[in-house]
Amino acid sequence: MKFVITGASGHLGKLVVSRLLEQVPSSDIGVSVRDPEKAAALLEKGVRVRHGDFAAPESLLGAFDQAEKLLIVSPNVVGEKAIQQHRAAIDAASKVGAKHLFYTSHMGASSTSAFPPMISHAAAESYLQASGVPFTALRNGFYAESMMMYLQEALQTGELNLPEDGPVAWTTHEDLAEATAKLMVSGSSLKTAMKLTSPEVLNFKDIASLVSDITGKSIIRTAIPDAKFKEKLEARGVPSLAIPIAMALFVASRNGEFSGTEDSTLAQVLGRKPLSVLEFLNKKIGPAKS
Repeated sequence: MKFVITGASGHLGKLVVSRLLEQVPSSDIGVSVRDPEKAAALLEKGVRVRHGDFAAPESLLGAFDQAEKLLIVSPNVVGEKAIQQHRAAIDAASKVGAKHLFYTSHMGASSTSAFPPMISHAAAESYLQASGVPFTALRNGFYAESMMMYLQEALQTGELNLPEDGPVAWTTHEDLAEATAKLMVSGSSLKTAMKLTSPEVLNFKDIASLVSDITGKSIIRTAIPDAKFKEKLEARGVPSLAIPIAMALFVASRNGEFSGTEDSTLAQVLGRKPLSVLEFLNKKIGPAKS
């Protein structure tokens, strides 16, 4: 089994598998998913589908069996749980003799980040380094899809009321999936860490302006105090453990953790310019007005 993809029923993992299927035979691809029924369509295409759960390490040995190149898609958990699950996946990959690991890290990965998920990513990279298995940490840009959770209300009210933020390298799942598949197949020019980010960095004021242009409706971006935003989340019933993480996102962006410096790696791998935020928003909320 040349390629094994974890989280293949999720947004990014599913897209990576789709891109791989354009380049290699389905018999060369295996997927590790918590619920194999959700990957039934892949099974019909000839992809090997096996149950694998980062929270149940013993399940990963069978899911990763015969993997040569393995993509570990970071699960949607944080803190110590994330660290333990990342380690379980890396340990299992090492035990089955995987020749190269690819890990979906983040451009902001740092042990000192204000945003908790970045600390987990940094810990995973350190564990990969210590594992002795050849690896590539894919330091992905901030998922462009993430901005939509903040824009839905603004599209209805015309107001985008969020804490002060900073510039972010918003990057699409589609570009990241295409680049990941190309790197896994080619296996050339791989480094232990590769920054896959859009060169375009925008804050929410910039995004509000783009949305206004696209919809023809004025979207007013107002920076509100962190405390007021916290109250807003509490009033909406957001779980208490999730609120500090949501707040930390804005703190980290203000600190410049998601802007970085201009990097052309993603464009080089794709062989074209990454999708812009305007192109992404046009796809999500409609064509731009002429």
